[in-house]
Amino acid sequence: MRIAGVCVAVLLLCSPMAHAESGLASYYRGIGKSGAMTCAHRSRPFGSTLRVSYRNQTIACRVNDRGPFIRGRIIDVSTSVARALGMMGAGVVRVVVE
Repeated sequence: MRIAGVCVAVLLLCSPMAHAESGLASYYRGIGKSGAMTCAHRSRPFGSTLRVSYRNQTIACRVNDRGPFIRGRIIDVSTSVARALGMMGAGVVRVVVE
């Protein structure tokens, strides 16, 4: 499984049309409707859709907030996205964002 995740990350990073970034992600309660697949990003436009990959899972989420404001983290995802990615137990994980 780890090899598959690395392969996905390499493909995303090497794709000429994709602007992918890799780094730490955490989750937060979020704003908006309960169960909505949303995230907070510092620079991506509100309403844009990002694909967040962790291990062998990839989830599409919509940017509806700014953050994270903790050094070293690139994205905060809502609890529904964190559950779908399987990162609830870890809290902070390394992801690929496209």
